[in-house]
Amino acid sequence: MAERLVGKPAPDFTMETVLGNGSDFSKASLTDYRGKWLVFFFYPLDFTFVCPTEITALSEAASQFKALDAEILGVSTDSIHSHKAWINTPRDSNGLGQINFPLASDITRSVAKDYGVYIEEEGVALRGLFIINPEGELKYQVVNHNDVGRSVEETLRVLQALQSGGLCAMNWKPGDKNLLA
Repeated sequence: MAERLVGKPAPDFTMETVLGNGSDFSKASLTDYRGKWLVFFFYPLDFTFVCPTEITALSEAASQFKALDAEILGVSTDSIHSHKAWINTPRDSNGLGQINFPLASDITRSVAKDYGVYIEEEGVALRGLFIINPEGELKYQVVNHNDVGRSVEETLRVLQALQSGGLCAMNWKPGDKNLLA
């Protein structure tokens, strides 16, 4: 049985990244996001079919996340060089084009293992999405099969629900009252 992560400090990480401009490299650590919300998501592989739909949709919504004081960080088990090539490949050629957040390389697979999304037999991560609060506590996780993409709208809704400070009923939407504040 997998260890519960929600409600606990998020597992720490430091990974090399390629910035969304496709030319600059950097590093990202969990501590870099202290004081902000972090939408931290895993995807299986670069140059695949479902992954670019998720990454480009999140990139297109990046300003909405930024308005909620949230940063986005994507990660796979590919190298930063593969990420760079994918960003520098046009969308009509199965690439990403420039995106509005960095992609991190978990080439050692250690971060995917720490977050419970690593598929040992395949050497890749499941589609795991985690929301980490400004204090570093993991507040939300959703992990699904690699055949099914995630929803930007649901991620935004959950982020706003977590930020509302109260109990949110099923199908809560921004503007709805909380059950208790």
